[in-house]
Amino acid sequence: MVQADGEPPTRPSRWSRLRPSRLVPAALLIGALVGALITAGIFVAVRDDGSSADAAAQDPGTAMCAAVPVADQVLPSIVTVSARRGGQGGTGSGQIITEGGFILTNDHVISVAAGTGGSVSVQYSDGRSSAAAIVGRDPSTDLAVLKAADAAKEYPLIDFGSSAALRIGQPVVALGAPLGLASTVTSGIVSALDRYVPVPGDGVTHHLIGAIQTDAAINPGNSGGALVDCTGRLVGVNAAIATVPNAAGVGGGGSVGLGFAIPVDLARPIADELIRTGRPGHPTTGLQVQEIPPAVVEATGKPAGLFVQAVDPAGPAAKAGLKAGDIITKVGDEPAVSSEQIVVATLTRKAGETLELTYVRAGTSATTTLTLAAP
Repeated sequence: MVQADGEPPTRPSRWSRLRPSRLVPAALLIGALVGALITAGIFVAVRDDGSSADAAAQDPGTAMCAAVPVADQVLPSIVTVSARRGGQGGTGSGQIITEGGFILTNDHVISVAAGTGGSVSVQYSDGRSSAAAIVGRDPSTDLAVLKAADAAKEYPLIDFGSSAALRIGQPVVALGAPLGLASTVTSGIVSALDRYVPVPGDGVTHHLIGAIQTDAAINPGNSGGALVDCTGRLVGVNAAIATVPNAAGVGGGGSVGLGFAIPVDLARPIADELIRTGRPGHPTTGLQVQEIPPAVVEATGKPAGLFVQAVDPAGPAAKAGLKAGDIITKVGDEPAVSSEQIVVATLTRKAGETLELTYVRAGTSATTTLTLAAP
């Protein structure tokens, strides 16, 4: 099971309704999970005299980061995020990324507060708190930006690194507020790269694209927090964990050493766009598609793929020659099996870039090139 790693909201959560090897967003209902999480909660204190700090920073192949200097450097930039609306609420984590008090977190951490009547606050590493406003949201990639009312003037900005240079086996450190326990630090390695992790959310699927997999302990409440390298530079935004179902098929809710972070090279430009415009700015295809169930394929003899339900007459799909009723059989070089393939294609491309689609119309197959447009 994969679930988001933020703290549990005090409402029934869809994050617990997951598939056998489950991915769960990091913000979960504390009341529903406390029992399971306490049994899984192991607190590990790692002491280091700092003598290996320079070597760890320079050699990404070292066994682990010198966690003490990393924590000293990064924790003042980390905040605990609380979001509420009415009787619903939850907590997660975030980091201060630019002057003016702008804070990067996960969308699922603050989604409960979106709309009328919602409120968001942040607590700094020294215990002080501030109200915050939602600047922009991108549910598709599970990212959001907040702005602290006090502009977070006394706190340092987190340093940005690059996820492109990460290597499997490289040590990393995760920082955040698992289970609401502020200023928590765990360490581990990059256990895999370039994962695609679809995570069920509250009425939406979050698409973690090119995700960083890590065995650094990540638990509910870590959502939106930082994954940093040994120099303390942000390389990922913690977003989800995998949990092992128990005998009843329900996930245990705690870390099993499979956490996933959104790569900073994807997160940073989206955050910049949210700060600039309040919107993520992903391009559009002008397509509305639906997966064709295997039973329908078998009963009708029609090809498997994505049924084109509607086409925006002024959009990119229409300009590429697609029509309602067409069946898309390939997205790029891959067989078309899920509508998520179209979504992911837009999330990984910019307006003006192209997408090759193969489709069938009246029994005849053809290929067209769709040029993505600005939203």
